[in-house]
Amino acid sequence: MSSLLLSRVSRLSLNKQPALEVRRYLSGARFLSETPTYRIVGADHCRYSSRDESVGRLVVRNVKASDSEDDEVLEKIVPTDLMTPTGTIGASQGWVATLKDNVVWLQDDLNPFASDSSPKRISLPRPKTLPDCQTQMVTNVALSSSPEDEDCILAVKFVGPQLSLCRPAEKNNHWMFSMLGRGGTHTGSWDLENHRSRSFVYRKYKEYLPSEMEDMSRCSRSEHLVEAPTGQTFMVKWYTDIFWNGPDNGVRRWKRFMVFEVAGGDAIASNDIEELCIFLSIKGEPFCVEASLYGLTPNCIYYVGDFDYGKVNIGNNERVGGYGFSPAPYFIPPQSS
Repeated sequence: MSSLLLSRVSRLSLNKQPALEVRRYLSGARFLSETPTYRIVGADHCRYSSRDESVGRLVVRNVKASDSEDDEVLEKIVPTDLMTPTGTIGASQGWVATLKDNVVWLQDDLNPFASDSSPKRISLPRPKTLPDCQTQMVTNVALSSSPEDEDCILAVKFVGPQLSLCRPAEKNNHWMFSMLGRGGTHTGSWDLENHRSRSFVYRKYKEYLPSEMEDMSRCSRSEHLVEAPTGQTFMVKWYTDIFWNGPDNGVRRWKRFMVFEVAGGDAIASNDIEELCIFLSIKGEPFCVEASLYGLTPNCIYYVGDFDYGKVNIGNNERVGGYGFSPAPYFIPPQSS
């Protein structure tokens, strides 16, 4: 996964009142009708649809489930081609994105709470390929809100320098977005006329033993920027390493996380984000919630990679979780039902 990870899309009009959902999080309360957070496990193939596509029942797991509890096989029917390594290119706001014949589609098929009899699928214009760029391979996708909202912005980051934005509801308001630069040393913000860049300095780095530094030097690393409902911004460095034993010989798995709070020009190392927890997936957009509102473990990172998943304590970097291929490595965030 590219170290250049798009993480936030927002409107340029900063004085506009936040949406109800945002105000609810900031006030430290939630509606009782909000749904749990689910991890997508796969699809249980059961038949072929009228369009001759293979379909199956969606299999999910509540992130609060204990080890003794089974995955949930829902009655919701989804196309099984979404469960292949190339079936999706990213996920955000409970929607997955696909790339078919150079056309980006947004689909709510993998949302456990969306209709399976009338799935929503939004086709977007073909992205224009800029000089010396390509639009066949994607590293990340982000939505500012539901693509059905008229002021929603979609951002698609392709492999290479190109970043394309559009409004799925075809409105033409001003916009801006933030993203991490390569190596996680600066962020940039753009609108239609201006460009603003902000670099930051890492502070309060933990001291590591030479053996730990050597261990990390062998790892691959990606940077993820995530906004908390408290208004804080965190940057997470995700280290993965290749394991050469066991049934998944040669696959890449989690090694460690490093968390920094980005404030002004500083990125301050932190091992305590208090009552917050962060959700990271190898292909989806990260998000953060107040743990106590959802019965989750505070000061933890819930994650899902291509071949592993789990929960990591930020304070001591201890992990609990499992191993296995994740065909659609995404979390579906809480939603108002």
